[in-house]
Amino acid sequence: MAMNFDPFRELDRMTSALLDSRQGPQLMPMDLYRDGDHYVLAADLPGIDPGSVDIDVDGQLLTVRAERTMRTAEGVKWLAQERRGGSFLRQLSLGQGVDTEHIAATYENGVLTVTIPVSERARPRKVEVVAGGSSGRQHAVEA
Repeated sequence: MAMNFDPFRELDRMTSALLDSRQGPQLMPMDLYRDGDHYVLAADLPGIDPGSVDIDVDGQLLTVRAERTMRTAEGVKWLAQERRGGSFLRQLSLGQGVDTEHIAATYENGVLTVTIPVSERARPRKVEVVAGGSSGRQHAVEA
């Protein structure tokens, strides 16, 4: 198998490996958005065993942990070894407007998706306005 050798890419990889003083968990890239009455967190975790993913809710703090173990083969000569193993960690403060009892998660195609429902109290609702006086008409006003 032929490999293209790029000395600058190799130098960049070696420099970042030497200068990376972080010994703790790595961050996982994620997107977070609101879709109707729930929030969706989508985190990239390719190569993760779904059994290693741990999601905890402590009060209003959501913690996502995952572990990637690298397969090691004895007696092989590495041509390239750029994938990192280790722990991944992400913590989010959820705030008061979410339903922490009904958080759900799925893992598919290397993406962890966590669905966080908005609590009933934080959802938009109609408030009925009762007009004073003798007409007795009522109007609905959106809050």
